[in-house]
Amino acid sequence: MKWNVFGMMLMLATLVGAPLALAGGWGSSVAQKPQENDEYRLEGPFTHGNLSVFLVHGKDKLKGQTFLTLEEALVRKTVIVRETREVNELTIQNVGSDEVYVQSGDIVKGGAQDRMMVVDLILPPRSGVIPISVYCVEHGRWSQRGSEQVGVFNSSANTVASREVKLAAKLKSSQSEVWREVSVAQDKLSANVGSGVTRNDSPSSFQLTLENDKVQKTADDYVKALSGIVNDKSDVIGYVFAINGKVNSADVYASYVLFKKLWPKLLKASAIEAVAEFRRDEKFAPPKPDDVRGLLDDSKAEEKQKDVTPRTQVVTRESESNVSFETRDRSKSDAWVHRNYIKKN
Repeated sequence: MKWNVFGMMLMLATLVGAPLALAGGWGSSVAQKPQENDEYRLEGPFTHGNLSVFLVHGKDKLKGQTFLTLEEALVRKTVIVRETREVNELTIQNVGSDEVYVQSGDIVKGGAQDRMMVVDLILPPRSGVIPISVYCVEHGRWSQRGSEQVGVFNSSANTVASREVKLAAKLKSSQSEVWREVSVAQDKLSANVGSGVTRNDSPSSFQLTLENDKVQKTADDYVKALSGIVNDKSDVIGYVFAINGKVNSADVYASYVLFKKLWPKLLKASAIEAVAEFRRDEKFAPPKPDDVRGLLDDSKAEEKQKDVTPRTQVVTRESESNVSFETRDRSKSDAWVHRNYIKKN
């Protein structure tokens, strides 16, 4: 069996960290009991290598309401995402009979350039054509790639695996910053998997980097270790993750079913980001639950509201160290559907 440099170092680090497990240290697989607070209960950390995950337990506020994810809808061909030849705008149309949930950070592959969704969107059945804000997660290509269709996007198997790319798009609203942070993430991944992670036909594509065999194989070690932590837990509605001992981001949903659908995609992105940020000669203790609660508490942050469509509203709350984005369903008395929290520094 051949091992890349990253894999060998990760194995060694995990073995070295194993004696710390009872204290919840680096390499720990021992989870604490859920921690109580007003709205959420935390369970964790569950740790593999330099990635620690806390599960968020809470009430399912959308019982009886179901969504297809963008990935599911594209596979079923009930949603059409069209190229507009505008860098930062595509159109999307639900031609099916199910409601569809589109999440910010979702990457759609193909078109003139791969794009990432900037905002969440709730698509009603037979929605008609709706414009949606996007950012390019590749540059230099403005034509058909291989056998892909240039006029539409047919897949969304990945979400953005970089906190910095998300902040560049969602907070800074800067296309140039998105491109720069994509390049930084690609360089980090290349260094840690031991070979280049770009493809000659579109070397700047983040999507193609996420599909790279070595990136997928290395991240799969994390996925195999952590994917089962949600099994047989019917009240898990989200997760918080930390890399190298520092809280990174969180995603919390009003629906257990929606979170469970998105969990494999979310975990894979967190794992790839952990691969990119791996530091060979350092050990890290997982963050304390109080640090996690600090990310989830945005009650004192400045609030801004924006109507994305008549159906979807996004509320942004920003403090000195954190930013959160809450997606609300205007047709359900502004009930929240998704909360995304990101550590700014």
